[in-house]
Amino acid sequence: MEYLLVLIGFLFQVVLISASGVVSPGPVTAVTITQGARNKHAGALIALGHGLLEVPLMILIVLGADKVLNARLFQIVVGLAGGIVLFYMAVQMFRDSGKGLSQSGSGRSRKNPVVTGFVLSASNPFFLIWWAAVGLTLAIRAKQLGVLAFVLFTITHIMCDVVWLEIVSQASFRGAKVLSDKAFAIVLKVCALVLLYFAATFVWSAIRLWTQSAL
Repeated sequence: MEYLLVLIGFLFQVVLISASGVVSPGPVTAVTITQGARNKHAGALIALGHGLLEVPLMILIVLGADKVLNARLFQIVVGLAGGIVLFYMAVQMFRDSGKGLSQSGSGRSRKNPVVTGFVLSASNPFFLIWWAAVGLTLAIRAKQLGVLAFVLFTITHIMCDVVWLEIVSQASFRGAKVLSDKAFAIVLKVCALVLLYFAATFVWSAIRLWTQSAL
């Protein structure tokens, strides 16, 4: 009984911490809005791609991979690569904004939400740093509580992503039905600007780390 109460308390903590990160505006949210306009289940699929990276990452972190994630060179490389990926996606969104809703979204990665979720996660240095810090604490605690706790921790965290992103894509899909092509173009441009902001943030963080390591 005592173990059950401890486990429930831990999972409640996982939900609160995970939700605080999931609902924060970012590249994944912006892309989910645009893909959700064409596919109401894009959010769940993006979360699946996100989870395909997270599950092995959780295991690797517990085994000591956090040292790699915290390495300055690794963060520089991921930051630069992430900035390039987001810049490319932003450009594609700007191009799509000149098309109608039915014609937009011709790129393979944007057609496949699973691929999108995986790529966005792998190229986001802040996502990796979060796991090397906050996520590591949760993963270690889950490991200490046993295999069942670790499995439930993994499922709970991923479900937070699935539920929130599915809500976002469903809302986007319903909204797209009443939006004109002109209004949808504005939504795409706003989301593209969000991606450009994060692209600049990723690159700037990488450059700052680079200059600091050179001093």
